[in-house]
Amino acid sequence: MNIDEILKEQRDFFHSGRTLPVSFRIKMLKKLYSSIKENEDEINQALKADLGKSEFEGFMCEVGLSLSEISYMIAHTKRFAKRKIVKTPLTHFASTSFAKNSPYGNVLIMSPWNYPFLLTIEPLADAIAAGNTAVVKPSAYSPETSSVMAKIIGECFSPEYVAMVTGGRKENSELLDKKFDMVFFTGSQAVGKEVLRRCAERLTPAVLELGGKSPCIIDATANIKLAARRVVFGKYLNCGQTCVAPDYVLCDRSIKDKFVKAVIDEIKKQYGEKPLENPDYGKIINEKHFDRILGLIDKEKTVSGGEADRAALQIEPTVMDNVNFDDAVMGEEIFGPVMPIIAYDKFDDIFEILKDRQKPLALYIFSQNKENICKVTDRISFGGGCINDVVIHLATSEMGFGGVGESGMGTYHGKVGFEAFSHKKSIVDKKTFIDLPMRYQPYNRGLYGKLLRMFLK
Repeated sequence: MNIDEILKEQRDFFHSGRTLPVSFRIKMLKKLYSSIKENEDEINQALKADLGKSEFEGFMCEVGLSLSEISYMIAHTKRFAKRKIVKTPLTHFASTSFAKNSPYGNVLIMSPWNYPFLLTIEPLADAIAAGNTAVVKPSAYSPETSSVMAKIIGECFSPEYVAMVTGGRKENSELLDKKFDMVFFTGSQAVGKEVLRRCAERLTPAVLELGGKSPCIIDATANIKLAARRVVFGKYLNCGQTCVAPDYVLCDRSIKDKFVKAVIDEIKKQYGEKPLENPDYGKIINEKHFDRILGLIDKEKTVSGGEADRAALQIEPTVMDNVNFDDAVMGEEIFGPVMPIIAYDKFDDIFEILKDRQKPLALYIFSQNKENICKVTDRISFGGGCINDVVIHLATSEMGFGGVGESGMGTYHGKVGFEAFSHKKSIVDKKTFIDLPMRYQPYNRGLYGKLLRMFLK
């Protein structure tokens, strides 16, 4: 079935009204949940083949989070879909006003390779809960995971409801040439710009989940040992191929050497003396990205790691010290296991450093100083983040996740995800038993004029 046929069948299916009943949506979510549980071993094997992820990491960061989002939507879709009564102004007497979430219709979900299962299934669950049909297009760089997802989607849904299209740039371009009712894209800024440009041609609403260089601030009051432990976890998770990984560290100069030592010690604790021999340490997605990351490493500034295994596409957890913003590693999002550390002298220097840089998807601060924490969270624009931790803010259905400015537009997860795939209709239900004449011509500027001014003040 070609793309045009899929789109026609999905539009017809949506317009039949079959996706609208909440009972249908919940039934489909339950089918998806059950199929993921049944195929969990295959999913983990595919993630191992594509990215070298261990079974534990695959469940923690992909399968488990997907199941959690689906469970949340099963529990709450009925409530999210209910109309919400709002206050009606006296000028509308007698009537009832309400807001109602309605599905966009036929949506396109384009997902990346770094968390190929999670970043496909989570938005799909939100789209289903909101009552849409969907075309899913995963990355060509994670073929084993795509194959398992195709099996799961085929088991759960007919193509007229949810269909998966595989392929590379040709298929991406062909899909973006078509008219969808909404596009959800997760990926790089460069591709995100092209997606938004193509959507703009048809005035198609879009949610863009992009990335950027997410800073991690370590101030003089931070618990250095704990900060190092958590930063090492978040930086080298999935070999640094995480959109919300701390891209670089801004560290107070007075504690910088202690922090660097703590980071090096922590790498050994978490990954062993020889990380490339650690069976739970993953790999870079392909040789193109492997070479790109190696090109960012300055051997003279490397204080830990830096070794690589081309055959296995692995690069050691690497730390670079005394980095500045002119270094190659600071010229682009790293998306790999390289941690640059930049020292600052006064805490307020941070705001000067960050003020003209692109708005990051995430920001992290390790501090025991409440004033410093408030300054950062109030004054710096970023998508989301953590205080005294990293990465974990995305692992909840109770808060929206997304970027701002160059790091993205729109949010999802949980209720916010339901709303991302919905259009909120504002409706006034006017009663017929009475019809106040004040709005009709010829205008009575006496009594009705006074009433109008009383109502609209």
